[in-house]
Order: sequence, then structure tokens, then C-alpha cells
Amino acid sequence: MRFVKSVKPAAAAISLISAGIPTSLDISSPTSVQSVAKTIAQNTMSFYKGTDDQFVDLDAPYYWWQCGAMMGSMLDYSHYTGDHTYDKKIATAIVAQAGPDFDFMSPAHAGQEGNDDQAFWGFTVLAAAERNFPQPRSDIPGYLELGENIWKSLASRWDTSTCNGGLRWQIFASNPNGLDYKNAVSNGGFFQLSARLARITGNQTYVEWANKVWDWTQGTGIINEYYQVLDGASSAKNCSDVSAAHTPSFSYSQGIYTYGAAVMANISTGADQDKWTDRTKRLLESSQNYFTPFGDVKNSTDVMYEHACEHIDICNTDMRSFKGYFSRFVYASKIMVPSIKPTVDRLLHTSAKAAAQGCQGGSQGTMCGTKWYVDGFYGDAGLGEQMSALETIQGILIDQANPPLKGGDIKTVRTFSSSS
Repeated sequence: MRFVKSVKPAAAAISLISAGIPTSLDISSPTSVQSVAKTIAQNTMSFYKGTDDQFVDLDAPYYWWQCGAMMGSMLDYSHYTGDHTYDKKIATAIVAQAGPDFDFMSPAHAGQEGNDDQAFWGFTVLAAAERNFPQPRSDIPGYLELGENIWKSLASRWDTSTCNGGLRWQIFASNPNGLDYKNAVSNGGFFQLSARLARITGNQTYVEWANKVWDWTQGTGIINEYYQVLDGASSAKNCSDVSAAHTPSFSYSQGIYTYGAAVMANISTGADQDKWTDRTKRLLESSQNYFTPFGDVKNSTDVMYEHACEHIDICNTDMRSFKGYFSRFVYASKIMVPSIKPTVDRLLHTSAKAAAQGCQGGSQGTMCGTKWYVDGFYGDAGLGEQMSALETIQGILIDQANPPLKGGDIKTVRTFSSSS
């Protein structure tokens, strides 16, 4: 599939656009989207105390993985809007996590690092590679090599001792909470990284692994016959305990697998392309379970919500960020499989408008809340809420941004761009 690059004047002029009031969002105006995204990006970065030269962990209750997720959201902000205000902070944060073996096995965070945490940093690293984002430190490999190292680390832990394969949630025996669990996010992360590396490099090993992880996920029932992505299964029970009735599901898992499948469709031909395109469409169709929480009640039609927790107010800190990752990956999926664009735009553009109306909290009246279908601010104004609104709103601009690079177009860049 051939992409056409697009460079719009509005994106180049972001530094001349003032931060906008989110409730004024006009999704038909790139300038309005950029202006609102700028405000929400500022709110997002208010949770991060690092500088252009120094990484600092997020304060509690936010874990290390969520910092990696935040840097991914801000990479999207830089790429979609052309505002490079935060680029040095982002690059410094990413390379500071590389670890002694340059694979994001961070000794400083070993107590909380699971396979899914490493995968989330991997999403960010590959996004940086696919955009030739500046990597200023010559003592650390370029982003593509870092991404390949993360992939090798994950592949080394593929566990055939139970369930005929799969990655466990946790890595270290010292962190037993979840060591028995083979979860969708760890395996979906590995699947998506495999697909993206296959597209970038053309290496068939990545293609083979993407197929292997998908087949395993379907075989366990974590992706069920309705293409719902369920949360995971117990290795102690040989992954026999998966069921839609008793296993929760979350939007970000659905989004992670959807983008992996879309990338596989993009790099495939013939019957394989048809197969992966069908899988992408079926995952997207199933994802509509995360929209329209109250049928056709006013303000809820085509508005996203986290159905496992949101309507009954039990979402934890992590869960409040999940809608953002879903939006990130589903927006990206329509670039790889353009036939899904009408559905994606209907769902996510409607949700973007609703999310913007929920950004009325905090001292400045621009912090974003949890629920988007209440026509106003509701709940917390935490980091997850800001990332979810940011990704859903700024993703409107994806059609005018350059698509992910691959092959020889990927370079290691040392200099930073100017917003002006």
C-alpha cells in the first residue's frame, strides 16, 4: 500500500497558535484541534517534573509504565501538531530508560516492571523510530535498535511450560502478583511490536512471530469468537479459565491488537492481506462495545467509555488512561487499513467532541475528567484523564501527518526541530 505524504501549513504554524479552551473544540478546523490539543498537552505535562536534561519518575500513584505511555502520547502530540516544545524532555525521558543492555530492562524499576510495562516503552520507542524523532545521545543506540532489543527481550521469555506458550504478566519471581497470569496486554504488545518491526525491517522472523502470537491468543480464547479481547488467563489452569462471562475486557487491549492486525494487513498481499484486513475489521466491530454506554440516551451515542469500570465508578488509576491508548492505536489503524476510516472517524470524532466538553476541571477550568457522556467535567483530573482526552482529540489530525517510516527512510537524527 502506497502512502502519500501530506504537509499542511496549519501544522507548521502551531507555535503561532495560542492554547485554546477545550470546550470550544471544532473538529472540522485543524487550527481549533491544534489549539485545544496544546492546552491538554500542557495539562498532561504538568504531571511530569523532568527537564530537557534530566529524567524524573512520575509521582505516585503513577507507575513507570505510565510514564512510557505518557511519552508516547506526547510523541503523537509533537508529530500531529508540529509543536516541538516538549521534544527534548521526551527524548531525555526515553533514552534514560534504556538500561545497561539497551533493552529497557531498567534496574531502577525492576520491582514494578512486567512484560506489559516493557512493551509500552517499546510502543514509544518504535514511534520515535518511525518518525525519525531526535535521539541526542551517541552513547545509546538509535531508537530502532532499542526497539529490536526490547523485542528480543520479550521473545526470550515466551513460556511454553503452560498454555502452549504465551508471555506471563510479570517478569520477576520477586513480584508474584500476576506471575501466574498470561495477559492480553503483554502478548498483544509483543504481537504489535512484531508486526511493526516486520513492516519496518522486512524481516520474516517478525512476521512469523506476529502470526505465532496471534494464533496463541486466539487458541487460548483471549481473543474469542466475537473478536473481543479478554484480559487474560491463569497459567496454573493451563489457560482454561477464559470466558466472556467471567473475564474482564479493557479498551486498550482491543486497540493494541487492532493496530497490530492492521499493520499485518498493510504489509501482506493476496489471501494473507484479506485475512488480516478481516481481522482488523472484526476487532474494530467488536470494539464498539466500548461506545454508547446508555443506548441512544442523549450525549452517549458513539461516545467511548471503559465498560469494565467506568459506569460504576471503580476505575483505578491505570484504567483511567486506557481510552487514550485505544484512540492512539485505532486512529493509527485507519492509516494502515483505509477502509475502516468511516467507522473510526464516526466513533472517535464523536468521542473527541464529548471528551472536550469534559475538560472543565481544575483551577483553570481546562483539566479533563473521567466520563465523557455527562456533558461536563466528571471525576478525577489525573494524568490518565488528560492522556485519554489528548489522544482522542489530537488523533483527528492524523490524516494530515506523515505516515510511519520504514526501511531505509529511518535514520538516527541528533538535532531537534523548531516549532516555528
